[in-house]
Amino acid sequence: MPKMKTHSSLKDRFKITGTGKVKRYKAFKNHLLSGKSARQKRSYATNPVMAPGDVRRLKQSLGNIGNVK
Repeated sequence: MPKMKTHSSLKDRFKITGTGKVKRYKAFKNHLLSGKSARQKRSYATNPVMAPGDVRRLKQSLGNIGNVK
């Protein structure tokens, strides 16, 4: 059986913390920022930890990247 390959686009979209949690990026922070309030933009700047249910689904695609617990 061949090795599982890592889904290449996911390498840049998610970061794994030292404790094995997965951080994700938020949408709506790329363009058309002049119409958004400063409060909105500050909110988009944070990188929340993914929900455990989503992490289980992501595990397969991340393959060889870090130890996702």
